[in-house]
Amino acid sequence: MPRADLESRLLPVLEEARGLGLVGPGPLLPHLDHALGFGLGVAGLVGGACLDLGSGAGLPGLPLAVAWPGSRWVLVDAGERRVAFLGAAVVALGLEDRVSVVEGRAEELARRVDLRGRFDLVVARGFGPPAVTAECGAGFLVVGGRLVVSEPPGGRPERWPVSGLAALGLEPSEAFGADGMSYQVLRLSTPCPDRYPRRVGIPAKRPLFPTA
Repeated sequence: MPRADLESRLLPVLEEARGLGLVGPGPLLPHLDHALGFGLGVAGLVGGACLDLGSGAGLPGLPLAVAWPGSRWVLVDAGERRVAFLGAAVVALGLEDRVSVVEGRAEELARRVDLRGRFDLVVARGFGPPAVTAECGAGFLVVGGRLVVSEPPGGRPERWPVSGLAALGLEPSEAFGADGMSYQVLRLSTPCPDRYPRRVGIPAKRPLFPTA
């Protein structure tokens, strides 16, 4: 889709999100650029089943859903007000046929039969520390699926230790970035063990590996 069309569809939605306090002050275009950047390293998954972990204002899920018309999305968030906004945004963008919104904690949703092991791609923007994001995201992925996480500028591979990720069936894949934006890709190489994710709050209280 041409960039001008993306902006005309998405910027009013982001403006509404900012009015609700779901997006911070300042220009909106960098938020859109950052969201679309998630797709730079996973172009082969654009037609698959995708999940936005802790979607909030719909970033990056909504821009990617609009940019990838062949993709199917689930936007996950635990906040009632954010979920209400996301539901209205999906309707406003005309995405009801292939984007759904689910309210709940990721630790619980990743155990639902209709969500566990179902997704080719999981994206996470500011969801939590690396260990929490990895543990909460792994259960949603099919074997061979990717978890793409927004990273600090420049990226830091040491934030994703091989031994800690292996417990979840994950392995670090490529890191990529552009225009000051950085992302880390993790690949699910073996099924996520049934014991993960642990119950609500435990991934944050007792992380599987320290944050570098």
